[in-house]
Amino acid sequence: MRPLLVKPALVGLQGESVLLGDKSIAHRSVIISAISHGNTTIENFPNNKDCLSTLKALKKLGIKITQENSETAKSCSAITILGKGLRGLSSPKGPIFLGDSGTTLRLLLGVLAGQNFKTKLKAGKSLSQRPMLRVTVPLRMMGAIIKSKVPCLPAGRESQKSKIEEYAPITIKGGNLMPITYKMPVASAQVKSAILLAGLYTKGKTEVIEPTKTRDHTERILKLFKADIKLKQNTIVIKGNKELVSPGRIYIPGDISSASFFMVLATLIPGSQIRIRNVSLNPSRTGIISVLKRMGANIRITDYRLPITDYEPMGDIFVKSANLRGTIVKKEEIPALIDELPILMLAACRASGRTVFEGVSELRVKETDRINSMSGNLKKMGADIRTIKKNGQEQIVIKGVKELKGSRISSFADHRTAMSMVVAGLVAGGETLIDDIDCINKSFPNFFSFLKNLLRPSCKVLLRPC
Repeated sequence: MRPLLVKPALVGLQGESVLLGDKSIAHRSVIISAISHGNTTIENFPNNKDCLSTLKALKKLGIKITQENSETAKSCSAITILGKGLRGLSSPKGPIFLGDSGTTLRLLLGVLAGQNFKTKLKAGKSLSQRPMLRVTVPLRMMGAIIKSKVPCLPAGRESQKSKIEEYAPITIKGGNLMPITYKMPVASAQVKSAILLAGLYTKGKTEVIEPTKTRDHTERILKLFKADIKLKQNTIVIKGNKELVSPGRIYIPGDISSASFFMVLATLIPGSQIRIRNVSLNPSRTGIISVLKRMGANIRITDYRLPITDYEPMGDIFVKSANLRGTIVKKEEIPALIDELPILMLAACRASGRTVFEGVSELRVKETDRINSMSGNLKKMGADIRTIKKNGQEQIVIKGVKELKGSRISSFADHRTAMSMVVAGLVAGGETLIDDIDCINKSFPNFFSFLKNLLRPSCKVLLRPC
């Protein structure tokens, strides 16, 4: 437990920063590099807990990885993956522990579905409580043999076992997979990615149909590695039994989810003016920018570029302070900003008028129930927040207030809740005590270093460990 005392920032943020590589892109880059032919050097790889879990798992599956320290070696580095092709992974000597990285677990299940050996994947406390039926169902349809943890059923309900949710630990035995056409019941980039990766091991075409378009990092990286993949609106078709070929070198742009905390903070503190360089501007991830601009934020994109054909666009984000107004965030927008909803909830608390977030049920099955964690904390600080159900869909309704007040709050051991509440403490009146900030290392181990770089010298004492 590492508590933190936060005092209000009375002077605007100034300066510029280059953020760690995008977590979602990093996971996919190393996994796809491992099952490709050739060596791949990945620059600006973020050394957070989740991404390191992926590296450790691949090493246990027989992949050789070398790491070249950079000037900021503690936070990011250049790594080289020695690819072994689609079927080059080795049977691990024992269970593989993945910590609390949901992306690692779900994407590896897709790859392991095509391997001719058995693997047991174990998870940390938080990940062991996250639903996995959404990914095990389609992989079983393709031919993978999967055993997972299920709740004990009362006598007489054994026939309902197929409908009961599943959790880690999960044991998977792969082999000869069949292509499928799968219409996803829930919009999930992780589930989509697992199916597409498994589709690489079939002798036909696997088709995935999304209810709503989700982030497309997997599709872009597969295309970069010469996979036979085609996209048409919400349908992705991948042809299997074709080896992937490494492009040799990849640069991972900055994580827009990490940038969102500084974007909102700079918007809310008068006199702020910051630039965040080399940020991922993938259209499936820029929902946070669209919503903030709709709310009146002063945000500009500069130096937009596409460094490699078919790869990830990137650029600089320039933010100046501004007054916000309420808006309606539609259900179909949620997948493009699911990870940014906690910090957007804070922005809504300081916007004039009412903000509505529609179709937010997925927030309940993240590292914690983020509807509960954010609503509970912000209410303690004086926010006007309600959660309602309308037409069977869960909504968050927030009415803006003039000021939030410092309070004693909990991170709920969730990295995005914790960082959002650090920002809340800086824009609130009075002191805010957060019970534990260690969880921030899951995605952004150098969060406070980047934050202090943007705070004026007189403000750097506002963050004090207790």
